[in-house]
Amino acid sequence: MATTNSLLNELIELNNDRASGFEKVLADINDENVDLKEIFQEYAAQSRRFSQELTAILAVRDGDPDTGNTVAGTLHRVWIDVKALFGGTDRASILSEAERGEDAIKKAYHTTLTEGGLIGEAMDTVAAQSRSIDKAHDTIKALRDMAKATS
Repeated sequence: MATTNSLLNELIELNNDRASGFEKVLADINDENVDLKEIFQEYAAQSRRFSQELTAILAVRDGDPDTGNTVAGTLHRVWIDVKALFGGTDRASILSEAERGEDAIKKAYHTTLTEGGLIGEAMDTVAAQSRSIDKAHDTIKALRDMAKATS
């Protein structure tokens, strides 16, 4: 079983990836999808806050937080770049890609909660963050479903 510190570090990296992914998409959103900017800014800020919360728990545990991004997250952002080159900037494509990212972080949180053996403050914090990630996922999925229905 992974240690609490390594599990928290994985979630920190995933939140860094999530914030970076939303920031990348924000830079590429055109005027017709300007309403998505507020949502994506909120979720990027949410992930930065989550990383800070998890880093604080690690500091108390004398752990060293990872401040980078995961290889999978970096590949995810590269895929967004490639998709943009091939016209993947329409609303449904943006939201489909955002949902794919949300699926990944949602799964990581659920796995950490069910298999990680977290206790105390670490468990409470990760559980609260997981509920917020679930809500964000559901919001993006609903927006994606509406975009697909109208395209």
